[in-house]
Amino acid sequence: MIHLKLLASALAGTVVYVAVSVFAGQNGINSYKQLENQKREISKQAAKIQNINDELVLEKNALSNDKDVIAAYARKLDYVKDGETLVKITGLKPFERTLYDTGSVLKRTEITYIPDDICKVLGVVFFFMTMLLFLFIDLSNGKNPFVKKKKTNVITGIPIYGGKQI
Repeated sequence: MIHLKLLASALAGTVVYVAVSVFAGQNGINSYKQLENQKREISKQAAKIQNINDELVLEKNALSNDKDVIAAYARKLDYVKDGETLVKITGLKPFERTLYDTGSVLKRTEITYIPDDICKVLGVVFFFMTMLLFLFIDLSNGKNPFVKKKKTNVITGIPIYGGKQI
């Protein structure tokens, strides 16, 4: 009977270890969800940076190919063509360079999980707790699992003198 209780306790400890590892371990469900959230954030940030890149490519192409855009930028910088006159009005703000949004820094966050050693310790602790529980149950029922009962040989069938009779 003690072997069955030992096996049941080992099974319980193993189930606890596996359950904690699957749900909160390094490769568990909780870690997977945290990584998925980080992946979503990185994808959003990459999409923002791609949009900024697309805008800058369009502006570069316009500046390198379209003479009207080049002329508009030159006028903002107070350049004039031959034959044009420049009128400056006081009180207006001077031209400020456009600052481009380059995106924001995205730092990697550490994944929180229960280390495998702690999962194993939890399994072993649960094993010993169930063994103690079985021991207390046996002791409360008046059984002592550490004392072996003496077996008496009982002979049945043909009567033999000098032995126990049933």
